Amino acid sequence: MKRLVTGVVAGLAVLLAAACGSPSQQASTAGASSAAPASRTLTVFAAASLTESFTSLEKTFEQQNPGVDVVLNYGGSSDLAQQIVNGAPADVFAAASDATMKTVTNAKLTAAPTTFATNVLQIATAPGNPKGIKAFADLAEPSVKTIVCAPQVPCGAAAAKIEQSTGVALKPVSEEADVKSVLAKVATGDADAGLVYVTDVNASKGQVQGVSFPESAAARTSYPIAVMRNAPQAELAQAWVQLVEGQAGTQVLSAQGFGKP
Repeated sequence: MKRLVTGVVAGLAVLLAAACGSPSQQASTAGASSAAPASRTLTVFAAASLTESFTSLEKTFEQQNPGVDVVLNYGGSSDLAQQIVNGAPADVFAAASDATMKTVTNAKLTAAPTTFATNVLQIATAPGNPKGIKAFADLAEPSVKTIVCAPQVPCGAAAAKIEQSTGVALKPVSEEADVKSVLAKVATGDADAGLVYVTDVNASKGQVQGVSFPESAAARTSYPIAVMRNAPQAELAQAWVQLVEGQAGTQVLSAQGFGKP
């Protein structure tokens, strides 16, 4: 009988220990549970020419902010601005020109924008530059199939500005919705040359060759960024802007070929 009682007591002790655990174990478990970050989504609308830079910064931001998923929506700045004005939910808007940002600020949908980078156009050709293009005027030659961005898109507006200042009238075979579309058509041989940003040529990794021309400096474009007034994740949005404008963002943008504001 004594052995039976002893066995029962010992069994109860084991069960109680398993159920309760030590104070340190309980604290550790509770701490692990409370430390689990809440899942949040930050939505960033950005000009297509920022694709490589912002995709790199996305990884940095998510590492710095556990539980945060950065959703990047790339496109032509004018299209993105119109989407925002029409009610598309966004936390941050980064445009490729002050004019397209103005569409959103005029609608009183953003805080005051700041400029974080600049860019210039470059002529993209097939590797080896088979048409021997050396100057902006060469793009107007009948034998050269030239492609540009649509005039309402920042890269298209920059091209139009250069046409006006040089007196060279281009006759493009097509006008594209964003700079990446222009780049793709040159890379696939659908066009002999296209006007894109120097950063896009750098990002192509040899798929196209860049030809610089002095007139591009007169059409330098600025890149403004702003937090939406009704941003679902206003605090995270401000943190994203700080990353873009800070040392890490500046290094990534500079490596891609962007200039300083």
